[in-house]
This record gives sequence, structure tokens and C-alpha cells, in this order.
Amino acid sequence: MSLADFFSPVNKEKITPKNGYFNSQLGSKIEVYEQRFPDLSSGDFNVVIFGVTDDRGSCNNNGCALGPDYIREQLYLLHEGSFKSKIADLGNILPGHQLSDTYAAIKHIVAELIKINILPIIIGGSQDLTYGQYMAYEQLEQKVDLLVIDSHFDMNEIHDEQSNETDSESYLNKIFLHQPNYLFNFSNLGYQTYYVSQDSLRVMEKLFFDTQRLGEISGAVYLAEPSIRNASMISFDMGSIRASDAMAHMQTRPNGFYGEEACQICRYAGYSDKLNSIGFYEFNPACDKNGQTAMLLAQMIWCFLDGFYNRKSDFPMQPKTDYVIYKTTLQENEHELVFIKSKKTDRWWMQVPYPSAGSKNERFHFIPCLYEDYQIAVSGEMPDLWWRTYQKLH
Repeated sequence: MSLADFFSPVNKEKITPKNGYFNSQLGSKIEVYEQRFPDLSSGDFNVVIFGVTDDRGSCNNNGCALGPDYIREQLYLLHEGSFKSKIADLGNILPGHQLSDTYAAIKHIVAELIKINILPIIIGGSQDLTYGQYMAYEQLEQKVDLLVIDSHFDMNEIHDEQSNETDSESYLNKIFLHQPNYLFNFSNLGYQTYYVSQDSLRVMEKLFFDTQRLGEISGAVYLAEPSIRNASMISFDMGSIRASDAMAHMQTRPNGFYGEEACQICRYAGYSDKLNSIGFYEFNPACDKNGQTAMLLAQMIWCFLDGFYNRKSDFPMQPKTDYVIYKTTLQENEHELVFIKSKKTDRWWMQVPYPSAGSKNERFHFIPCLYEDYQIAVSGEMPDLWWRTYQKLH
């Protein structure tokens, strides 16, 4: 089955301004599936956008299935940056006969795109579609580092364990319990404690997963950069942005990320060499006054593209001459901690040893970190991130 069989074309005429696009606008730069499906084997594309018009898994946010064309309308108006874009818009995935059919379609499409080294940007639909995005990595038999930007942990009880369907408030359970398990690490950015049970926090701690509360990184998004850089896939819930900046959700909340913080997160994500899929979910145009959230989401995607087209390819770490290695010894002298700094970007990693019976090909796991983690180690203390990763590996 061809990828084209999964998609319905974009009605570009419906969303194009009366006077058309300037040559510098993305509407003139992106190859859009209107009548002819883009030739993805040509080597002309390294990013694709596609919409998903399915919100059957939505919890109290019906209408987000209509989001893709509203997002396109604003995205196409933005001017290309200092990068030369190679982007195709594949159109929309229509809802399957069952919700599980939509998951299967996303799984197959994302896996096929990653295979040919094309990064998919998924727009529209409810956040349970993250499950289909995750399942692509099972098809590829690749370990996953999943990052979710959300004010909640979507871990409500799944009522039917045998069902292939879930919803936007329980899909994480579906991912955590799925066998075979390809999930190596889960990270949450921006959770708000009053929306999260203490039991859920204990589960995260027990599994050595990474969570960063909104209050910890609000006004200091750079603190989240290592978690973003460590992700191979990202799921962004638009409900994690405060209502004053993004009201296009039926359950908007007074607190959350500011719009510019959301854009900064997206640029970090695009800049990461490891990331190979991202989804933006829960945008509901029925609640979008003056199209403000569609504009913000378009700018977030633009910032992601700006990061993507400015990647420096400093991971994996070759050649070694492009890096500086720092070694520290802790007060207890149990472990020597090794830090690596890229000369290209000034980004830092920690080296964490695999167990002796672990990976046959690698002796160490490299985890992104901050300069502050190195400073903690120099003072003789163990960075929390190093210890959590060490426990996970062992």
C-alpha cells in the first residue's frame, strides 16, 4: 500500500489569501498534496507535515479534528527564515473505521517516513494519537525516549485492557503497559502539581522517569533543554499553554507556558539531532478567538523548522576532536564522572556506564545535561540525572 492511499489532499484554494502568497512565504515554498502526491523518494524533502482529522479519543475537547487546515492557513503565511526549506504537506489522514485504525495508519506512516530519513510533523486531532506515533518505533524496533509537554500525566485507568483504543487522558498507560516494551525513557515538561496525583508522581519516580514542574522551568526554559535534546519523539498538548496565550481548547487553564516559551521549546526540539518525529495535538479551532492559537501554533512549527535547519550534527560524537572531555571524582570516590562538551555548540553530555552484561556494541550511555550538572559534580556531589540514568541502565 502506498503512503498516498492514507491521505486526502489539501484544498489549498480554500485557505489561500485572495492575492496569493509572496515568493518568500511558506505557502510558496511547501509542496502541497493537492492533486499529485509528493514524490518522497526523490530526496527533495527532509520534513513533511500531515494532519489527522480524528478526535474520537478526545476527552471534553471535541472539535480538535478540524484543526489541520486552520493551522495550515496561518503557517503558509509565515515567511521562510534563513533556512532553505525542503518540506512537503501530505494532506490529512481521515478517521479510520475504528479509532485503532487511525492509530495503525499513523504508526505505518511515521515508521515509513523515519525509514527514509524524513521527519514528520503531525498536526491536529486529540493527544491519544501519540499512541500511534509511539507504535511507529515498535515497527522500526527502535528504543524510544518520549517527551510529552502537558499539564497533566495522562494516566487514567484503561477500562478495557484488550481494546486497541484509548483516550487522551489514558494513552500513557497504554504506552507504559505495551508489550514488547520499546520505551526507554519518558519525560514530562510543564506538569502542574494540583493536576497530578501523588501516586502518579511516585510511579514516575519509581520508574526513574524525568518530570519537570511548570514552576521549575517557567521563565527558565533552558533548564528543560537536555530533556528535549534527549527525546526521539515529542507530543505537545496545546492545553499546556496558558489560556491568555492559547485559548483554543475546551478546557483552557489560567496557568501554563507562555507563547514565547512554547516557541523556545519547539526550537530546542528542532535543533536536536536525535528527534525524528513530533506531534501537536488538542488544538480546537471552535474555541480559537480571532485565530490567535492557530497563529501561535504556526509560529511554534516555524521555530521548530528554524531549529531543524540549523542542526549542527554534534551527536553522535564523531569526530572526537570536536569535543572536550572533563573528568570528575565524587567525594565517596565510587564513580568517576565523565562529561563531554561539544566545541561546535557548547552543549554538554554525561557518560553513564552500561552494566557489564549490557550493550555489546557500546560501553557507555550518553545523556544530555547542563553545565550546571558538571558544576555539581565538580563540587563532589552526584547529579540527580546521572543517578537516575545509572539506575535505569542497571
